[in-house]
Amino acid sequence: MDIRKEDLLGVIPTSNAELDKARVKSVLSGDTVVLSSINEPGLEKLFSLAYVSAPRFSRDSEEPFAFQSREFLRRMTVGKVVQLYSLYQASTGTMREYGVMILQKGELLPHTSIGEGWAKVRKDARGKVSTPEADSFFKKLEQLENKAKTNSSGVWASKGGSIETNYDLPDPKAFVEKYTGKSIDAIVERVLAGDRMILRLLLSPSNHVQVIVAVAGIRAPRKAFNAEGRVHPAEPLAEESFQFVETRLLQRNVKADVFGLTPQNQLICAVIHPNGSIADFLLKDGLAQCNDFHSALLGADMKAMRQAEKHAKDSKSGIYKGHVETKASGGPEVEATVSRVVRPDTVTIRIKAGSDKTVQLSSIRGPKTKDAKQGPFEPEAKEYLRKRLIGKHVKVTIDGIKPASDGYEEREVATIIAGNKNVALALVEAGYASVIRHRKDDNDRSPYYDELVAAEETAQKGQKGMWSSKAPAAKAYQDYSESLQKAKIQCSVLQRQKKIPAVVDYVKSGSRFTVLIPRENAKLTLVLSGIRAPRSARNPTEKAEPFGQEAHDFANRRCLQRDVEIDVENTDKQGGFIGVLYINRENFAKLLLDEGFATVHAYSAEQSAHANELFAAEQKAKDARKGVWHDYDPAAVEGAGDALPATNESTTNSATNVAPSSSSTSSAPMKKDYRDVIISHIDPSTCALKLQHVSPTTSHALNSLMSAFRTFHVSPSNSSSTTSPPNTGEIVAAKFSEDKEWYRARIRRNDRDAKTSEVLFIDYGNSESVAWKDIRPLGPQDRFGTGKLKAQAVDAMLSFCQFPTVKEEYMADAERFLRNNIEGKQLVASVDFIEKSSSAAGGGEGTLWVTMFDPNGRGKDEEVNVNEEVVAEGLAMVPRKLKAWEHARGNSIKKMKELEEEAKRERMGMWEYGDLTEE
Repeated sequence: MDIRKEDLLGVIPTSNAELDKARVKSVLSGDTVVLSSINEPGLEKLFSLAYVSAPRFSRDSEEPFAFQSREFLRRMTVGKVVQLYSLYQASTGTMREYGVMILQKGELLPHTSIGEGWAKVRKDARGKVSTPEADSFFKKLEQLENKAKTNSSGVWASKGGSIETNYDLPDPKAFVEKYTGKSIDAIVERVLAGDRMILRLLLSPSNHVQVIVAVAGIRAPRKAFNAEGRVHPAEPLAEESFQFVETRLLQRNVKADVFGLTPQNQLICAVIHPNGSIADFLLKDGLAQCNDFHSALLGADMKAMRQAEKHAKDSKSGIYKGHVETKASGGPEVEATVSRVVRPDTVTIRIKAGSDKTVQLSSIRGPKTKDAKQGPFEPEAKEYLRKRLIGKHVKVTIDGIKPASDGYEEREVATIIAGNKNVALALVEAGYASVIRHRKDDNDRSPYYDELVAAEETAQKGQKGMWSSKAPAAKAYQDYSESLQKAKIQCSVLQRQKKIPAVVDYVKSGSRFTVLIPRENAKLTLVLSGIRAPRSARNPTEKAEPFGQEAHDFANRRCLQRDVEIDVENTDKQGGFIGVLYINRENFAKLLLDEGFATVHAYSAEQSAHANELFAAEQKAKDARKGVWHDYDPAAVEGAGDALPATNESTTNSATNVAPSSSSTSSAPMKKDYRDVIISHIDPSTCALKLQHVSPTTSHALNSLMSAFRTFHVSPSNSSSTTSPPNTGEIVAAKFSEDKEWYRARIRRNDRDAKTSEVLFIDYGNSESVAWKDIRPLGPQDRFGTGKLKAQAVDAMLSFCQFPTVKEEYMADAERFLRNNIEGKQLVASVDFIEKSSSAAGGGEGTLWVTMFDPNGRGKDEEVNVNEEVVAEGLAMVPRKLKAWEHARGNSIKKMKELEEEAKRERMGMWEYGDLTEE
């Protein structure tokens, strides 16, 4: 209420007092306050109660009852509008006014302070003014003082006036350990910035601590400051943030919740006003940002702060004025199945639509491979994730995109929930992942970021996982398939066990796996018994057999990294173990047959206890025309007998019956197709051929291109070689080691350690390892690219010839014979069949099955059939399982079989010790 001047006649010592109004900003002692203008808050002045004194209150010297005296005045006045009656001014280094204050409820100061005993009448007071009003004024103050003395009130008490106040913490860590989780009464003595203030912590009535405190969870704009001899300007809205806090908290009572220490050993506290946390209000008004470095301390409490910060961003308040959301990706929650664990922080998921994508868990990183302390925990972390995720249905939310870096391609980051548990959080809690510290403008982060940081802190304190002081026990699996001898020894042990628990570590093909047996600390190659699956391509240059890739993909989807059971029946000649693999208690061989991705191998199936279910599954696929049986015709099979094409799934199993496919086989062309060719290369491991067609047009085109090509690369201006690995499949210029000339080549694979690449010379068919310094960009595509002249080396195989791939010495004899008799020569090729496949790239025909004739083999008028010569020398045999088009060449097959029988009788080549097919 407003009090008129005339109402105070006889109360104030002079009628010349000046009237004014102001707001009390702070209280310095029991008799002095700082006032701010109501209309212009920046205008401030000192005001002391006239004719009284209170105990001095300062850091250097604190008189008895000084704090209590100040507290009495602070509680009555701070933040309130008061009426002032200025009586006189004085300068004590700073100009201040002296007078009387009247509070809104009519309390009069200094009268109330004197009456409660928290101030004393100055002894020289009566000498400062001499009027009738003054006599009445001083008499009233003396009466109030005498009453306080009589009652031993305030400063007149005989004890209880001393308070121990510490202005620093001798052991900050011990203080935090003692008070973490506790709420301490405090007074805000001074505001330094929006997120920094000086608090007086009231530990007990007689023990206080006054220190600088950082507000937990936020970072406010910095005010201007001097450092290293230069002035650092204030950040935008620094003053607004400062004023926001000062006007609300200066000298107010608050609660301080202790969380930790800054790197400078300042306390980190949540400052709680009766209306709520000051941090939340700053964030909501856009006058501060969330401080990620405090996430570990606040844990789940950061969630509310993130919401307040988001409110400011959405409303474009404060520092977020003009803010544009930078989140690159995101979307609704989708259901998926985890098909593979790539790394401890990266998985491949399959969504309902059937497509696969690889995602990284948001905001975490698995153990660093190259880190001496973390690296040993990588296998353990990956296994932890595999057990919990592989094959499981999960909920996935894409949080953003992680840019390409450190050799890794761009990848989506996601939050994955499995069984109501955040997978990333579980990894961090177990100590198998660390939390990424994002840039403040990086929004592609986990929505559970603060929980992750808190979990990491807990895991580190508990020394869990990779935070342990002890390294994990190294687990090196013994390879049972390392050699045939070793496989046979272990096979006898494993045969006595049934349904051995195992894990599929790698899928080599539809029916061939690398499995781990943890309880035996062993790994082995497992080949499914009773079936044959078409072979998939093992490298970019190799052709897959029809439905080979589909079978491989199916096995990957169903088996990779899954917990399985195996039965071991036998071993093959390469050290592989032949047996049964159970996935979810189902025989996986049966599942392959159900889908038409394999055929029954009758002989081995009949030796198995699963013969009936395997034959039934195959028949089911035939009836449904699935997979390799998509064009199955029972009537045609009955008329032709066993006319299905033979394929080899691997060298460890013999020929496999696979249904004919429109992409690989068709009716044999009956008309003759003769071509002049040169044999440019012979593969020593398979005796597969590379041919060049000979004609005036192609020969001239190749010669012209190679002449221009070599001239181009001899030029010093075109001599820049690559220093980084070229891309697999890229067409480049490569120097051949024998003649040091440049040729067109395709990159097959790279060896980063040796800095070499395996290349295929596309015009000649041979390959070799070439150093990167001898590899260059191809040159102008319109002059040297495959669009100008397609690759001249054509794939070919000798018709009706099956080479002894399992016997290296006989294979070497066959290759030597072909090299001596046909390599580099111009011959005539009779094309018996053209096998198309998906790997016939660049518009090529595919693989030519040919009968080769040497017009001058035994003289000018006598040609030689090279295929017959190979079989007659015992260097190849007639295939035991004929393809459909081979059946149509009855006369040729008959002649070849006669030559084979003669070679057997004469013990030629591979027949020197008898019939090796009996093995």
